Amino acid sequence: MSYKIKLELFEGPLDLLLYLVKKDHLNIYDIPIAKVTEQYLQYINLMQLLDLNIAGEFLVMAATLMQIKSKMLLPAEEGQEESGDQEDPREELVKRLLEYEKFKEIAENLRQKESDQREVYKRPKVEIDTKEEKGKDVYFEASIFDLINAFSKALKDVPKEVFYEVVKDQFTVEQATHEILHLLLVRSQVKLSELFSKAKNKMDIIVTFLAVLELIRVKEIIARQNQLFEDIEILRNKENIIPYERRDERSTD
Repeated sequence: MSYKIKLELFEGPLDLLLYLVKKDHLNIYDIPIAKVTEQYLQYINLMQLLDLNIAGEFLVMAATLMQIKSKMLLPAEEGQEESGDQEDPREELVKRLLEYEKFKEIAENLRQKESDQREVYKRPKVEIDTKEEKGKDVYFEASIFDLINAFSKALKDVPKEVFYEVVKDQFTVEQATHEILHLLLVRSQVKLSELFSKAKNKMDIIVTFLAVLELIRVKEIIARQNQLFEDIEILRNKENIIPYERRDERSTD
């Protein structure tokens, strides 16, 4: 591919697995490994085809999922089947996911305490109208997986070979970035799905997505959501939004 985007992916393979489990409301203690493996590989393929900077851990996890899937397809040995003591191949993965989820919660709590501590020495805040504040929408930063999910939906009917045509010079990411920034001069925000709908063809959808990723990388725009897994809004990077790790709080309100 002629245009590479090197994103700083703070999310790793365990983040992607947790994302897939929560997106489909799956039971983390009884993960349908075949379904999750298929979805995981689809995300990895999209990232590879778009030349995103994928860490080796993603590929290691893909191999782990395939190994677990293979073990679950094997018939149980006679002695284990009778006694019911057959070991669940998913057990170690579930343990890692639960530990990682707990670690993320602790890290977010520490981050919030640090943020609260900074407020101690600040000047008193101006009184805000409580009614106005309550009615204000709270937004959460969209993760790379949210973006890829939206992109995948837009391209669900695109043949796989179409991705390789990105090498054509007539489709430029630079042109798409200028169009997006110009649109945000006229409007305060725009939905990502609307950007995709404005594309003249399927190749333009790919270029538009790459342009969005590039603008996020250089911190020109922010991708945010009002609810977990809902449509993504794009706006200029001018305000603070709640980090991705705290989105679960909003979804359980």
